[in-house]
Amino acid sequence: MTMAVVREDLDPAEVEAERALFEPLTTAVRELVDATIRTLVPRDEILSVTEQLNGLAQRLRARELPGGFGVRFTGAGAIRNHGNAVVGLRNAFAPPLQVETSREERSAWSEFVLGAPYEGPPGLVHGGVVSLLFDQVLGEAAIAAGVPGMTANLAVAYLRGTPLGALRIEARVDRVEGRKVTVTGELSDGDGVTATAEGLFILPRTAAAWKT
Repeated sequence: MTMAVVREDLDPAEVEAERALFEPLTTAVRELVDATIRTLVPRDEILSVTEQLNGLAQRLRARELPGGFGVRFTGAGAIRNHGNAVVGLRNAFAPPLQVETSREERSAWSEFVLGAPYEGPPGLVHGGVVSLLFDQVLGEAAIAAGVPGMTANLAVAYLRGTPLGALRIEARVDRVEGRKVTVTGELSDGDGVTATAEGLFILPRTAAAWKT
């Protein structure tokens, strides 16, 4: 399968206009996901909403991409990965995380809130979601350090359950060996660290253009 990495000629104003258009739509869908989980409305109301949603989906599908959104770059260097499951502007499953990075410190971090759609055990974040978050943020630390790569291995240690609610995740590059980079990270709530991770990322030989 060919990876969809596309360079598009959009200026910063066009990128911002796109964000202003799609961010409210995705936020509305995200609210719908949460409401679907927690609703207690009567059966007839659920049937009515379902019918309306099917109609709305068909309206949006009147013109659509043939596959995933992929990763798109602009001439100014902006990265648009709107379908990403962690940071995607158009992906209602994404929390989304707003990831901050430091090239000097070779690190990345984010503070965010996870609600009902991310629950595993009662009141706790699903373990697979914890791994998903680490995969993204550790990878962004590698990108910030100028040594991007694809995940080759990810080991997560679950120290205790991660509660739903306000969380912080951070990652830092540990070592670089050619096309291989090892990144470590930790996830915390208000009471301290809930999980740690170590990831190995490798830049494919065919993707040298990813280097920053």
